[in-house]
Amino acid sequence: MTTKPPPQSAATNRGVQSHHHKPRILPDFLQTVNLKYVKLGYHYLITHLFTLTLLPVIATVFVQASQMDYDDVFNLYLHLQYNLAAVIAFSTVLVFGCTVYVLTRPRTVYLVDYCCYRPPDHLQAPYKRFMDHSKLTGDFDESSLEFQRKILERSGLGEETCVPAAMHCIPPQPSMAAAREEAETVMFGALDNLFSSTSVKPKDIGILVVNCSLFNPTPSLSAMIVNKYKLRGNIKTFNLGGMGCSAGVISIDLAKDMLQVHRNTYAIVVSTENITQNWYFGNKKSMLIPNCLFRVGGAAVLLSNKPSDSRRSKYKLVHVVRTHCGSNDAAFKCVYQEQDGMGKTGVSLSKDLMAIAGQALKANITTLGPLVLPISEQLLFFAMLIGRKLLNPKMKPYIPDFKLAFEHFCIHAGGRAVIDELEKNLQLSEEHVEASRMTLHRFGNTSSSSIWYELGYVEAKGRMKKGNRVWQIAFGSGFKCNSAVWEALRNVKASGHSPWADCIDRYPVKILN
Repeated sequence: MTTKPPPQSAATNRGVQSHHHKPRILPDFLQTVNLKYVKLGYHYLITHLFTLTLLPVIATVFVQASQMDYDDVFNLYLHLQYNLAAVIAFSTVLVFGCTVYVLTRPRTVYLVDYCCYRPPDHLQAPYKRFMDHSKLTGDFDESSLEFQRKILERSGLGEETCVPAAMHCIPPQPSMAAAREEAETVMFGALDNLFSSTSVKPKDIGILVVNCSLFNPTPSLSAMIVNKYKLRGNIKTFNLGGMGCSAGVISIDLAKDMLQVHRNTYAIVVSTENITQNWYFGNKKSMLIPNCLFRVGGAAVLLSNKPSDSRRSKYKLVHVVRTHCGSNDAAFKCVYQEQDGMGKTGVSLSKDLMAIAGQALKANITTLGPLVLPISEQLLFFAMLIGRKLLNPKMKPYIPDFKLAFEHFCIHAGGRAVIDELEKNLQLSEEHVEASRMTLHRFGNTSSSSIWYELGYVEAKGRMKKGNRVWQIAFGSGFKCNSAVWEALRNVKASGHSPWADCIDRYPVKILN
């Protein structure tokens, strides 16, 4: 007679069920961790594959050399003596080749130092003051005021960003004189600090590149600097206009090319934007966004091609990659200066801006990737590309891990949406985009100079170590996506003129959604 097992209660059944399901969580976690370390191990293996392959060869040569006796060495000497002509010819070719390489190789471009302009506190425009002044101007209807309020709330800007003095007047006074005053205050403020911190004399500057997209007076901004600091008469000056927020990288690229031609000299790059005469006083929504995002700022950068400056410089320039999508009509007009129906001038931002920026970014990193990514990531990307072509076109494309190539990311603080999009597409962590978010919060969108405020943030936090690589990436009208890669030559600390000097301890701050 068989005995039936005692009936199990509902509680017991639930206990059995949970016993079957709970352990799955741990294996899933372990699988994720294992995959992470498998990929890390793969990366190190491929990166050091050449070294690992070369070690046995070196060991074999060393063993063979250690076993050579006197007769073997004497025979080798006789062999070289009998082939003296060949040895001399080989040595001559080697010396000639080394000489040509040294004379024609690209000169290293060093970033000696840079300074960012810190606007005075009386120019700050908190949300309430900004909205109150907008109402008092009488130029905006209720719909436009409400639109600006919503943009400000979602922008990621803090209460300490600054607008020029002319915009604090009621009514605003956007005159040519006020615009010149803004340009001089920002540029000369940054340059005074730069000359002071580097002890470089203005007469030593051989190249000057200035970029400002929307304000291009006559004489030019570069001429204003030459006149102020009495720079030498044979200085090579360039004034870039209308190139948008990515012009800072373009200026670096131009200065780099000039430093390849002119020996033993310094180049200064000044990146800024002028708001005074470019404030929009109409009611077209797409043209009101720049009012809410753009703020006062500028940066001055000292570059050198002198080998003697390698010890005191902060960084060396590794790569500059520029991508221009202007042949596409939609990309060309997505950031467009024009007049509205009432004849008021402003900069219009297209609703397709983020999609176009994504396409420009994709084209840019396609060129940049092979230059900076380790071979392990390049092989994975290539394998997935072949798989999509031959096996399954719907296969999810592989996004290279740029965190293996860079320790720090300076993403142009064009707006919260720009930073969010790059954080998602490049699979970055919150710490990687912290400098961009905090720069946007503290200083707003300072256009082409924002990437320097971000670099200053990383330095002020004490995170820049020797050998670290920095990726500066910026977007601009045209439409353009430009990248600059720098390598730290030492552990870099913030300079005494850092714009973060009095507030870095308060950051990072929590930005509400």
